[in-house]
Amino acid sequence: MSLRLIRAASAAENSDDLHLSRLLVLLRAAGGRKNTKTVEGITKLAKLDFLLRYPTCLERALGQIQDHPERAQVQPHERTSIESKMIRFRYGPWDGRYRRWIALLMAKGLAVTYVQGNTVHIGLTERGIAIADQVRDLPEFEDIDARSQVIASKFGGFSAMGIKAFVYQTFPELLSMKWGEDIEL
Repeated sequence: MSLRLIRAASAAENSDDLHLSRLLVLLRAAGGRKNTKTVEGITKLAKLDFLLRYPTCLERALGQIQDHPERAQVQPHERTSIESKMIRFRYGPWDGRYRRWIALLMAKGLAVTYVQGNTVHIGLTERGIAIADQVRDLPEFEDIDARSQVIASKFGGFSAMGIKAFVYQTFPELLSMKWGEDIEL
């Protein structure tokens, strides 16, 4: 692998715009056709995004619920890419930037949040819906859109605690890992 390719992959991973675009598409799918639903909790959003970011994990999760794993549409290069690795963090597969990304979506007028009980609800504004629709129509986001639809339909109804429990049941190796270790699934 060339140093240029590694630098390009690193720049993409550090680009907030890439992550914001992916989250817009995921939140659009989670909102339903009329965009009346929100994602209930940052942890739930992180777990749903975990399944989106790591399609081999989505494939395994679909098998766990007796659905068709091929709906994950995993491409051959995705099975061995550098992006197939994750890091074990305190709350499982987690990226510490979710609060930042949500704040950026809100600052751009693309998302809204509100607290109900102890739960932060995250949804899209009308502008967010319009941008999400533009992003998901891009050829580069076809797989992300298709997977987001599958994730929203199959796992969107789980509670935050339910999806967390499901992830640990489906990926028990996460529980025995130390923080900061690479996760190779």
